[in-house]
Amino acid sequence: MSKPARHCHHCGHEYSLPGNPGRSESCERCSSDLKVCLNCNHHDVKAAEQCRERRADLVQEKHAANFCEYFEFVRRVWVPPSQQNHREQGARDALRKLLGD
Repeated sequence: MSKPARHCHHCGHEYSLPGNPGRSESCERCSSDLKVCLNCNHHDVKAAEQCRERRADLVQEKHAANFCEYFEFVRRVWVPPSQQNHREQGARDALRKLLGD
């Protein structure tokens, strides 16, 4: 199993510079913004406004660069999006089958 590291939320490219990225920094591989909610330690889809930091302002676009002062780059083992939603995809497939699509 891989060691947790800081990765681009979009392509998984490892961010190796010290500290947090600035608002204008983007991924070397795919050019996605790096200082985004999807890369933050506080991001949680099950929390109110998808953020566990109660003092943070609401950010509508979780994939876009923002000015959040509570941003902490999350350390995780990156899993490609195609492998993340097996349960959701199974439910969608069952619904399509039920509806005859």
